[in-house]
Amino acid sequence: MKELSIIVPVLNEAAHLADWLAHLQPLRQRGVEIIVVDGGSEDDSPAMAAHWGARLLVSDRGRARQMNAGAGVAQGDILLFLHADTWLPSADGGDSWVVALAGSGRPWGRFAVRIQGRPWMLRVVAGMMNIRSCLTGIATGDQAIFVRRELFLQVGGFPDQPLMEDIALSRRLLRLSPPLCLSQRVTTSGRRWEKRGVWRTILLMWWLRWSYWRGVPASVLIKAYPSQH
Repeated sequence: MKELSIIVPVLNEAAHLADWLAHLQPLRQRGVEIIVVDGGSEDDSPAMAAHWGARLLVSDRGRARQMNAGAGVAQGDILLFLHADTWLPSADGGDSWVVALAGSGRPWGRFAVRIQGRPWMLRVVAGMMNIRSCLTGIATGDQAIFVRRELFLQVGGFPDQPLMEDIALSRRLLRLSPPLCLSQRVTTSGRRWEKRGVWRTILLMWWLRWSYWRGVPASVLIKAYPSQH
């Protein structure tokens, strides 16, 4: 049984997938399992994943379904769910987070996050995300959630919904244990913020989370947020 499996849902990510997979190679060379779960890409994402030595799966489209599919075949004691536009802290000699993750008594947790992009407001957004996560115990997918396999199976994995699957999983896990909040930062792309506008995206995310908290189904909310990848 491997110690750590990294599970990555992808959909048409070929434009930057090679560089992203390259940053995981030091981990793969030390025995970490890298699983790329493709949701029906129409570009070269599957071939690129295979070329870089990742274990390739194809599943039904949908981030929750793809991550559950990857978890179903993963061999690691710890499952780390990573978005294809989020980079882990340096895996080349600076991966103290691996030791902290494996040695902690907490069965699940997340990283702190920084958002890469030009607008200064992205630094504020990332800081608020990290503070909110520490206070509430709720983690988002951008923060690279990790969880021990037995606990992930115990809570039933990600719910089969098109949005807020990370929030729903966090709530399930939080009932059993508070998260380990690592200070090491993952770096996630600010492309969606810059494309839609930073303030517009902030307001959209606040509205989505507030609506979800009030009980609006994710199947309804997805209409206001058409793309997960």
